[in-house]
Amino acid sequence: MIRRSFATAVASLLAVATFQLAGSAQADGIAPLSVDPKIAAVLGSVSAKRLEALDTRLVGFGTRNLLSEKLNSRTRGVYAARDWVAEQFREIGRSSGGRLAVDFDTFVQPKTDRIPREVETSSVIATLPGDDPQRGVIVMSSHYDSRNSDGSDATRDAPGADDNGSGTIAVLEAARALAPMHFRATLIFATFDGEEQGLFGSAHYAKLLKTKGVRVEANLNNDIIGASLGPNGEQAPNEVRLFSEALPPDAVLRTVNLTGSENDSPSRELARAVREIDGAYLPTMTVRMTNRSDRFQRGGDQQSFAAQGFPAIRYVERFENYDHQHQDIRVENGVQYGDLLKYVDFEYVARVTRLNVAALATLALAPAVPQADVSNKQLSYDTTLSWHPVADASHYEVVWRDTVEPYWTHARDVGAVTSYVVKGLSKDDWIFGVRAVDAAGHKSVAAYPQPLR
Repeated sequence: MIRRSFATAVASLLAVATFQLAGSAQADGIAPLSVDPKIAAVLGSVSAKRLEALDTRLVGFGTRNLLSEKLNSRTRGVYAARDWVAEQFREIGRSSGGRLAVDFDTFVQPKTDRIPREVETSSVIATLPGDDPQRGVIVMSSHYDSRNSDGSDATRDAPGADDNGSGTIAVLEAARALAPMHFRATLIFATFDGEEQGLFGSAHYAKLLKTKGVRVEANLNNDIIGASLGPNGEQAPNEVRLFSEALPPDAVLRTVNLTGSENDSPSRELARAVREIDGAYLPTMTVRMTNRSDRFQRGGDQQSFAAQGFPAIRYVERFENYDHQHQDIRVENGVQYGDLLKYVDFEYVARVTRLNVAALATLALAPAVPQADVSNKQLSYDTTLSWHPVADASHYEVVWRDTVEPYWTHARDVGAVTSYVVKGLSKDDWIFGVRAVDAAGHKSVAAYPQPLR
């Protein structure tokens, strides 16, 4: 009887707690994003078979090493691959009304400690102009160059089926899916050269955008997104990692006084938004937010964008197999080495491509990110937020979370206003943000608070 009474009492307490939590969540909980039928429809056009055909063709160039640019061949080497990638973009442009413009970003990379000579480096850039000239650009990127065990070897094969054929074909397929559509923001589909020797192509292009005053609203980089099977038999056909950089060390002290969090940055807010979008459109895929710039002591092209102050994130397969990265093709002790086509799961690549397409389309259709501020002029038990109005926003949403929470846990529609006081919630204990919402329900990335100008 005592145990039964105790169990009954505990059950009653849990029921009350659950009711209270449910009531709070019902008032301010994060509701699932609404699904845009146009975006949902275009996801179905992504084809695993076409992705496989594209990657097979890329691998067929033998090597795409940066230093193979002088081979003067249409069938082998990095420039043969470059010209083929450019022609794929041109064909996409022709079949979708001619709106997709294709260019090369070509420059001479000086000799470094990682390359033995200066080398002409050439990235392929395809641009789909947005309908709103006041908006910035959203970049989906990959690198199309490859390497084997010797980063300076431009002779032996370096198939690069996963690193980074998988990312390159995802960019091509995303461009094909989205080119017929119209968006507020401009979409750029970039395949960079020279990543393997030092992020040369992306560093040059990101700096060029910064110099020209182009506002990059987001960079979604894709690098090594092809394998669903890990080195020890781990299977992750429905998981992908999403890397994002927090505040750089020199910005933490001055920014923590404003936001109260070292775990917030424009890149981190972009990752949170993309994870939420992807969860709405592909709920069977798990997007694992990984709170670091990239893998340990390694990097990718998104870091070139982050270095210029642009929000940037990277998709990577869940379990990497190092026997299939930066390796000469060989068999040793019964182990096959090399980045070969047979290790790429193209159904998996298709799913990751759809994640990108959903995120790109939503971000490009949504209003821009508001410029927001959390007031700290005086001590208060409430939190006051203000922001500049955003074109095409019909209303705004205030979001918040506990300082230990990785994702936004609460949201409140505050209407068509430019300031709001959250009563009874202190900025000492909660992290806040603001996002713009249009009449169709497309939501911007949450604003990363900064001083209003």
